[in-house]
Amino acid sequence: MPRKPARRALALVTAIAALALAVPAQADRYDPQKAGHPMRILAYIVHPVGVMLDMLNFRPAHWLGSKEPLATIFGHEPYKN
Repeated sequence: MPRKPARRALALVTAIAALALAVPAQADRYDPQKAGHPMRILAYIVHPVGVMLDMLNFRPAHWLGSKEPLATIFGHEPYKN
């Protein structure tokens, strides 16, 4: 079993290597041919509606359904890691 100083040294070397090999993220290039697609335009309109439904309807409904006695009725099981 390695000693603590050896583990710390290994962790330090691993962290330095991870930082040295990291590549910065780049934004996607804007492609007017894809951005003008009718489904993309529809998605720009519908996405905020879906987010509002999620925040105002589905999340509170899930929270309510996870409480007893509704959890037993609906068969809700707690999330396990």
